[in-house]
Amino acid sequence: MQKDIQVQLKNHVALIEILRPPNNFFDLSLICDIADALEELDNDDQCRAIVLASQGRHFCAGADFSQRRKVPVEQQDSPGQPTSNPLYTAAVRLFDCKKPIVGAIQGAAVGGGFGLALVPDFRVVCAASRFTANFTKLGFHPGFGLTYTLPKLIGQQRANLMFYTGRRITGITALEWGLADVFNDDVRAGAFQLANEIAENAPLAVMSVRATMRRGIAHAIRVSTDHEFSEQYRLQQTDDHREGLKAVAERRAGDFKGH
Repeated sequence: MQKDIQVQLKNHVALIEILRPPNNFFDLSLICDIADALEELDNDDQCRAIVLASQGRHFCAGADFSQRRKVPVEQQDSPGQPTSNPLYTAAVRLFDCKKPIVGAIQGAAVGGGFGLALVPDFRVVCAASRFTANFTKLGFHPGFGLTYTLPKLIGQQRANLMFYTGRRITGITALEWGLADVFNDDVRAGAFQLANEIAENAPLAVMSVRATMRRGIAHAIRVSTDHEFSEQYRLQQTDDHREGLKAVAERRAGDFKGH
C-alpha cells in the first residue's frame, strides 16, 4: 500500500502501522496516508475497530525540525497572508472517520505527534510512554487541534500547564489524568485487546454511539486548526521562533528575547 504505513485486517480489527522508525516523524504525506487508510476502512464492512501503532522507539516524535521548517501554506488571500495549512486540512480528515480507534503509544508523542496521539478514541500506554506539547519551547503556538482535544481529555487547567510550560508527562501521569485509558507493558497487545473487545459488539450500534459521542468533532478541529495555523504563521516570523528551533536542535534551553 503506501510506503510509510501498512494496513492489515484480521478478525474485524484493522492495524494501521506507521513505518518511519525509530522516531516516526510526521509530515503532510504521512498524515494523508493515514487519512486515506481510515477512509478505506470506513468503507470496509469487515472492519469494526482500528489500532493505530508505530514501529520503532517512539509513537511519533513530532516533526523533524532538522530537516524542514516552513509551515506549509495552502491558500492565500493576498501575498503574505496564508489562510490555511494543508497539513491541518488532512488532520481534520483523521477526526472525520467513523470507526473506533485505539492508539498504542510507546515512547514519545511530541508536538504534532501528540496531536496525532489524540486522534484515537482511546490510548494504551506503558512506563516508557511520554507526552509533551513543547510548542512554547519552540516559540510557537500549539497545533494539530490540540487546543481543542487536550482540554477535553484532561481539563483546562492541566492543558494550560502542559501548554505554558512545555512540560513532559509520563504514561503513569497520563493514565491518572485521563489522557490514557489502559496501562500495559506491551502497548500493542493492550491496544488489540481493547479493540477486540469493541469489535465483539454490534458494529452499527458502536458506530452510532461513537457518532453521537463525537458529534461535531471534525468541525471543531477545523475551527481550532484554522486559528492555530494563523497564530503559528504569525509567530513563525519572530526571532524567538528561530531561536526556539535552534535551541531544540541543539538540545538546550532557548534564549528568548520576546521579539
